Amino acid sequence: MILGQPLAQWRAQYPLLDELIALRETSWFNPAVAPAAEALADVGLSAADVADARARLERFAPYLARVFPQTAASGGIIESDVVPLPQMQALLREEADDEIGALWLKRDSHLPISGSIKARGGIYEVLKHAEDLALAAGLLGRDDDYACLDSDAMRAFFSGYQVAVGSTGNLGLSIGIISARLGFQATVHMSADARQWKKDKLRAHGVTVVEYASDYSVAVEQGRRQAEADPRCHFVDDENSRHLFLGYAVAGERLRQQLAAANVVVDAEHPLFVYLPCGVGGGPGGVAFGLKLAFGDAVHCLFAEPTHSPCMLLGVHTGRHEELAVQDFGIDNRTAADGLAVGRPSGFVGRAMQRLIDGYYTVSDEQMFRYLALMEQTEGQRLEPSALAGMPGVLRVLGERQGYRQRMGLTPQRMARATHLVWATGGSMVPQAEMDGYLARGRKLLQGT
Repeated sequence: MILGQPLAQWRAQYPLLDELIALRETSWFNPAVAPAAEALADVGLSAADVADARARLERFAPYLARVFPQTAASGGIIESDVVPLPQMQALLREEADDEIGALWLKRDSHLPISGSIKARGGIYEVLKHAEDLALAAGLLGRDDDYACLDSDAMRAFFSGYQVAVGSTGNLGLSIGIISARLGFQATVHMSADARQWKKDKLRAHGVTVVEYASDYSVAVEQGRRQAEADPRCHFVDDENSRHLFLGYAVAGERLRQQLAAANVVVDAEHPLFVYLPCGVGGGPGGVAFGLKLAFGDAVHCLFAEPTHSPCMLLGVHTGRHEELAVQDFGIDNRTAADGLAVGRPSGFVGRAMQRLIDGYYTVSDEQMFRYLALMEQTEGQRLEPSALAGMPGVLRVLGERQGYRQRMGLTPQRMARATHLVWATGGSMVPQAEMDGYLARGRKLLQGT
């Protein structure tokens, strides 16, 4: 029984479950998607909230530029570039046997400090917490040069407080590195699928790493318990945090500026499709919210999940969100895409974004590894497996047979003028030996051996 209903009844009510349970790659285009002007109200956050987050990051920029030299060139702003993928574009066009428009890569895989999309929301939330504490204690003013936080006195102050988080890896890296640098006592509760090198890197930064033999949900629950037992411990709640969400959302306006600088037009006649790998949902949800604020109905966002961890698709499709876990249906939540190995989605993100996300699709580990090898071979881009979940999205949109494109007014002419952007969520910090292993596996799959 699942929430009081037998499995057979669930399968009868939601035929798509047959595909998910069989671990087959599948796509679902959201029939409830609504105009941005109407659906943005569902989120409970506004453009003013995103502007406030952007201003806070600008206040912290002098501090970040000082303590993380890799951000000095950008003046302490944590941002990634966008690059065209002409050779991958040609390969996908050949596979689709259709015009696909232009293909671009958003390289959050190369964000400074922690090398993944989590450097956006994770670092932002810790900075927000640090600012709140320092302002309340009278140690900081909003008009101060925030580089003053780089002092023994400020680190001693923050050392009286703890920061905790549950993570499969990348969020833990972001939270741990920035927390320890500020002076907080940082603890990262890590699930069994987290990579050893990520644990080692955290410990090298002075972060306490607590390991579990179970999956992501257990790590999160243990982190939450630690915080509940200590009023001076701040728990970064990946499932429900509005602050994480806003840190990610800042990316929307920045991408608008980047595409404009590259002479990429985005409007009704030149639609933008963005493919976002999805774990618990906070990162892709926040980015998609920012994109909708920046581009309105001209942007179409799709979430990509492993076939073994389709938690957001399951939650949104059934409307039961965090009430359901993939394990309830016998899906094992075991994937090489460790950043996406999540069995239960964020109910906050699922509900907030349920009329703003155009579609959801699942990708096999084998497909992610094939694209990983192809990306290195054709474009010289080295990414971790989860970052390749977005790549098949172009083919899913072009091959859809559910009436989605007709419903959205995406005529062949408009599709030929479209821009497709794959959001690369991580990979630049993967150790060479591990990356060599990823590439070897991908190359074998490409060769059919």
